[in-house]
Amino acid sequence: MSSILIKSATLVNEGKTFQADVFIKDGFIEQINEGIDRKADLEINAEGLHLLPGCIDDQVHFREPGLTHKATIYSESRAAVVGGITSFMEMPNTVPNTITQQLLADKYAIGAKNSLANYSFFMGATNTNLEEVLITNAKDVCGIKVFMGSSTGNMLVDNEKTLDALFSSTPMLIATHCEDEGTIRNNLEIFKAKYGDQLKPWMHPLIRSAEACYKSSSFAVALAKKHNSRLHVLHISTAIETNLFENTLPLREKRITAEACIHHLWFSDQDYAEKGNWIKWNPAIKTMTDRDAILQAVLDNRIDIIATDHAPHTIEEKSQSYSHAPSGGPLVQHGLTAMLDLFKEGKIQLEKVVEKMAHNPAICFHVEKRGFIREGYWADLVLVDLNKSNQVTKSNLLSQCQWSPFEGHTFNSSVTHTIVSGHLAYDQGNFKELKMGERLLFN
Repeated sequence: MSSILIKSATLVNEGKTFQADVFIKDGFIEQINEGIDRKADLEINAEGLHLLPGCIDDQVHFREPGLTHKATIYSESRAAVVGGITSFMEMPNTVPNTITQQLLADKYAIGAKNSLANYSFFMGATNTNLEEVLITNAKDVCGIKVFMGSSTGNMLVDNEKTLDALFSSTPMLIATHCEDEGTIRNNLEIFKAKYGDQLKPWMHPLIRSAEACYKSSSFAVALAKKHNSRLHVLHISTAIETNLFENTLPLREKRITAEACIHHLWFSDQDYAEKGNWIKWNPAIKTMTDRDAILQAVLDNRIDIIATDHAPHTIEEKSQSYSHAPSGGPLVQHGLTAMLDLFKEGKIQLEKVVEKMAHNPAICFHVEKRGFIREGYWADLVLVDLNKSNQVTKSNLLSQCQWSPFEGHTFNSSVTHTIVSGHLAYDQGNFKELKMGERLLFN
């Protein structure tokens, strides 16, 4: 269908909440006004619903190619769309790692064929591929990913000369995973000496400690300041790290930005007793004090973006002992509804949720014509019912791994419709897959 008319929606956009109709034609928002009287191929009655710009998730791991027993771009993009995420940026630690221009092109080919959401893929940096990194096209690739902590995969960049050369030479956004590997290894040896093979999930934030995070992220910030690099520090997990970032400049002028993730805003180390490996992430979920400080930094704009770090593994993999269970878990289906719960609890304004999950990723990454409800922009839109509860059960999970750290929880809001690049991709439980998402472009 080439045109859609959304009637009587409550729009949440650019700090304002107001009622209007939205007319979409050929993929783009053509008109925003009250009482639009035009014929469309599809009319959606949005009375009682809130219309948000689609979320742009700047950090996901969709596992394809090479790890498709965990997830695929097809399966996880569907879960994202159900969760109100209309665009994603996917990480390079697949198999093989995305560290050449050909491997990057291969991923884009998969995305074009199989992604229901709009897509972009990071180019991965290693200790030896700087020349390949430097020829990445900034117009159609979201950024360069650097693992300054090994996390999952084998992409640890720990050579200081390499890091210095990278930060000094690329004009593109550098997104970093910051955990100091030496500190983590020393902590692990201490815990092994004391507990042997009986390590438990509650030890995770002590092994992958706040000190490890701060040592690495402060080093990254220092490098960026030294070279005036464009640095984006992913998944801040500690209170002390929030002090590395400033809120004195508008986002468009910042050279150093930061991201918070859903799990670090929702869970704390008190939850390991119940959740165990199901909330084992890198960086680790830490204390309630850390959780509250991260939310405060989101609210006062030291942290600019909220993302998911969606990183699925199989139930069998996560059911292993702590030492053998991989880190990461699925979140794209419930990231927005989790934040809407925090809104309903009075912890964050609805306009701020939209700012951090849609507007700011678009600004931070210079995404072309997305992230806002504006005439002339791509129609990436989400309708949510703030009064329709949504219980998470195994039967309604869309991620291929078929588990969630939120299983059993009932969210207070639900996504009813998701429009991706002007195409109604999800409609009250039904997918419409005649059209795939678009490749993101960047200014």
